[in-house]
Amino acid sequence: MQFPFSRPSFAGLGLALGLSALVLSPLAAQETAPAAPDAAAAAKPADPDAVVATIGGKPITEADLAMAEGELSQQFAQLPAEQRRAAALSAAIEIKVMAAKAVADGLDKDADFQRRAAFLQERALHGEIVEKEVVDKITDDEVRARYDKEIAAQPAVNEVHARHILVKTKEEADAIIKELDGGAKFEDLANKHTTDPSGKTSGGDLGWFGPGQMVPEFEKAAMALEPGSYTKEPVQTQFGWHVIKVEDKRPKQPPAFEQVKDQIRSAVLRDKYFALVKELRAAAKVEIPDAALKKAVDAAEGGK
Repeated sequence: MQFPFSRPSFAGLGLALGLSALVLSPLAAQETAPAAPDAAAAAKPADPDAVVATIGGKPITEADLAMAEGELSQQFAQLPAEQRRAAALSAAIEIKVMAAKAVADGLDKDADFQRRAAFLQERALHGEIVEKEVVDKITDDEVRARYDKEIAAQPAVNEVHARHILVKTKEEADAIIKELDGGAKFEDLANKHTTDPSGKTSGGDLGWFGPGQMVPEFEKAAMALEPGSYTKEPVQTQFGWHVIKVEDKRPKQPPAFEQVKDQIRSAVLRDKYFALVKELRAAAKVEIPDAALKKAVDAAEGGK
């Protein structure tokens, strides 16, 4: 059975069991074909204080519903909007009635529970400050500037379009070079002699590659060749002996901004997050009496 909520969520196993009937219902069978969103609902956001249900006279609001829906697993996220809303309301009701029983039984006074509740509150506040002080303050211009700086800092490099013939011995490679010197066509020799399975029907074609994509010996030899030329001496690598021909060279194009903007934004977020942590840690009095633990923490934080 799949859990309707993620394991670390506040709902836990009891809620998973309570909602499992929805997974097995005829409604859930439609989850692979979600309904189109309601355009009117999308255009008019719900009032977070609007009451959608009551339990013993106490309200469940649209805000409660939104939080419950946010905890639904991906399985429930595939449901049409109304079914997902029903599942979220069912979840919110279960949470509240079970929580009420826990309070009635005095579980909210349990020391272990209070420790967990305090930690969860602090974790939620941590997330809130990150959202408000870091995520919300990152601008598109800032991300673009970081992209331009990172790309500008990269040295210009070439990528090459090459072919190769891979054989087991230097003697075989020397013999192939002699045939090339005599006018034989590289592609024909590759199809006939190479032990690289992918090259036997493509004339040894490796396509385009740049720095760091081939083993060092192969890369060094290929990058040194002019377009249209081949190695006059065999090149040895861990795979065997190579005869390499470079078909063409071109400047390596940087990835377009749209391709990498999410990664760049993540890098900006990470830097801003750790800058904020560093600032707050410097202002706080943090003491770790256990010397071994302090050393381990310092080592771990030194890698950030």
